[in-house]
Amino acid sequence: MILARTSALAFALAVSAGPALAQMACLSPAERRVAVAEGEAIPLVQAQRALRPEHRGEVINARLCRAGNQLVYLLTVVARHGKVMRVRIDATNGQLVQVR
Repeated sequence: MILARTSALAFALAVSAGPALAQMACLSPAERRVAVAEGEAIPLVQAQRALRPEHRGEVINARLCRAGNQLVYLLTVVARHGKVMRVRIDATNGQLVQVR
């Protein structure tokens, strides 16, 4: 009985997490090059310029991902004062979307 409940719970969690996980899919290096070359996304350097002075620092990780029908850059930035931030930038226009 406990095994059946545990299995049912695991299945329910997997099904409910599926759409959330499916909404964010990061591009491979080849796909990134094509997206930039075809004008679907701005170059990473241009996206980094969108960072406000208080969010600037060393970018230690950068990914170009599809979030639904939108392309976004997901940046991990270590600010000059040592704080680690996760930054989301709209890859089509370079606008800052979110900082965590």
